[in-house]
Amino acid sequence: MPGHRISEQSQGVFVIAATPFDDTGNLDFDSADRLIDHYIACGVAGITVLGMMGEAHKLTRDESVNFARHVLNRCDGRLPIVVGVSQSSLHGLKDLSNEAMESGAAGVMVSPPSGLKTDDEVYSYISAVADTLGPDIPLCLQDYPQATGTHITVAVILRLIAEAESLVMFKHEDCPGLTKLSRIRAESEAAGLRRLSIVVGNGGLYYPLELGRGADGAMTGFAYPEMLVEVLRLMTAGDRDAADDLFDAYLPVLRYEQQPGFGLAVRKEILRRRGLIATGHVRRPGVRLSAVDHAELDCLLDRLERRLALHHAGVSPVLSQAGE
Repeated sequence: MPGHRISEQSQGVFVIAATPFDDTGNLDFDSADRLIDHYIACGVAGITVLGMMGEAHKLTRDESVNFARHVLNRCDGRLPIVVGVSQSSLHGLKDLSNEAMESGAAGVMVSPPSGLKTDDEVYSYISAVADTLGPDIPLCLQDYPQATGTHITVAVILRLIAEAESLVMFKHEDCPGLTKLSRIRAESEAAGLRRLSIVVGNGGLYYPLELGRGADGAMTGFAYPEMLVEVLRLMTAGDRDAADDLFDAYLPVLRYEQQPGFGLAVRKEILRRRGLIATGHVRRPGVRLSAVDHAELDCLLDRLERRLALHHAGVSPVLSQAGE
């Protein structure tokens, strides 16, 4: 519900907001307003700011606080806002979390740091985060070992479900991760544990499959969040074929956007082309798209438009290409 805190019952698309900059690298709040208004118009269930793909690690603390506050003010209680607070210092993490919650956030997202090797180390860190924040701050745990190098096993997740009551949402981004998602659902139920809200990331690359495995939605920043919303609606309505067909139309663009170390620049360029942000500026370290990259993106977006036209007309792209 808009304005409410995240909980075990949270579901839907929590879009990861890009952080817009102008050409000099300063925060662009006018673009942020357009972006937030668009996300809301797409029907997302919530918005997450200061995520990894929101370039949180490139912001100063003041910039992080100011951007989160600006988004919260722009949303004005219409949607729950989750704020990423991951950092090496538990003291700093608590300070930023308190700032976010006092400004009206629905919860905070934390990813474990790199360097944690054993189950005990991972559990101890996440448990310490939950203890540091206290029971009144809803926690979303991000599991993204491709970026952090830290693996959160199913055994640790089940232990946290049992012992960390403030953990209400799990952002599942392990890859390959479909079996892990199924195990979390099956083993937590078999053990009589509460059911976490599970949202998925990786740009939505495996989205329909993950929904079929028990995910409640997505928490990712794909440049077309309306697709994520509609696929979830179709899956919930039991129309898996229509959901898969719509997803397939966007898949070439989604796949291009998911290239490690490159995809953020693609995402921001698409958002710029859609008129949602003024520039596609990515703060350093970050890539700039070349002329070849732009030409490839031109072809992909043109193809997307053609496939969507066929989809909305009820024509199979495969049959159309075969001349039938």
